[in-house]
Amino acid sequence: MNTKPVLHRDDPQAEPLVGNIKVTRDDWLNVAMDVLISDGVDQIKVLNLAERMAVSRSSFYWYFKSRQELLDALLARWQATNTAALIAQAKAPAETITAAVCNVHRCVVNTELFDTALDFAIRDWARKSGKVRRIQDQSDAKRLKALHAMFARHGYSEIEAETRARVLYYMQIGYDLAQLNEPMATRLSMVPHYLYVFTGVEPQPEEVEEFSAYSKRYWEGDTE
Repeated sequence: MNTKPVLHRDDPQAEPLVGNIKVTRDDWLNVAMDVLISDGVDQIKVLNLAERMAVSRSSFYWYFKSRQELLDALLARWQATNTAALIAQAKAPAETITAAVCNVHRCVVNTELFDTALDFAIRDWARKSGKVRRIQDQSDAKRLKALHAMFARHGYSEIEAETRARVLYYMQIGYDLAQLNEPMATRLSMVPHYLYVFTGVEPQPEEVEEFSAYSKRYWEGDTE
């Protein structure tokens, strides 16, 4: 679930701002990302963001030459967070393919690794912009390549690695888009079966237990 960003000045753990600086570049980016997720790219306007932070529009131009530069920075951050995280999890060491898939699915439950709401916001933006669609397509290709390589490392043939990578990736996009709002206990009960479908291999009980424990630290909702 997306939460309102905490401005640097309101974070008790942040370094104090000096001089006339009231907000940072990251503040502008964080608030812009919040607007992108909640209201869409058309509502990312300098005045709108400034009013949300109770600052003058002029401070925007200390950090960005234009609105387009801000939008480009948002896309770069998305690639440096979501796309990079999924690729890193696909490359994470794992003794079995089922453990490897569990590594990837940490992105599903840990928003510090992967922000699903941001991914959907980017995809919605891509429907309106050819440039963003091209960037999204490039990102999807990189993610699929990493998943393909993950399956290949565990002995799958090229065509099977590609097929299973696509099933894993596109199933997760559709699953999240469906917004089932199912209890955590229900979803976790299905994990061993999903792992078998994704890999053709029965997972080890300790792998399922470890993933379930990890999930419960991040997922909100009913754990019974």
